[in-house]
Amino acid sequence: MDFVADQLSNGRRFRILNVVDDYSRELVGQLVLFSITGQQVARFLSQLFEQRQKPQSITCDNGTEFTSKAMFFWGKESRVQLNFIQPGKPTQNAFVESLNGKFRDACLNQHWFRSIEEARYDIDQWRHHYNNERPHSSLNYLTPVAFAKKTA
Repeated sequence: MDFVADQLSNGRRFRILNVVDDYSRELVGQLVLFSITGQQVARFLSQLFEQRQKPQSITCDNGTEFTSKAMFFWGKESRVQLNFIQPGKPTQNAFVESLNGKFRDACLNQHWFRSIEEARYDIDQWRHHYNNERPHSSLNYLTPVAFAKKTA
């Protein structure tokens, strides 16, 4: 998981938390808010794992949201290991970094959001396309959802 930032047409900045399944390349979820705390990350992850299988571990950087007490206790309570990359080594979390670039080019740079609600809607539409319609060469030209079903 990792963050991407953008801004609305009025200049107000917002953030997106991208959560990616490294195996299937599926973009599992995106949290879009003006400000995101460790407690909000923990709550969002808990909600995601009510809908799908919980992973054994999650790789992330050393940002304050991920190293917060809320995330420490969430990891212990949920029994999900948080794997922190070395500072300044984004290639250790390559799949989400690659996704962030594609997401910025194909979604964020293509839209001029007037409101956070509009941003959430367009981002949700892009995630659906990425997961269900866009074939990935690394998955033998299957979509992430089709690949996950095939290998399940």
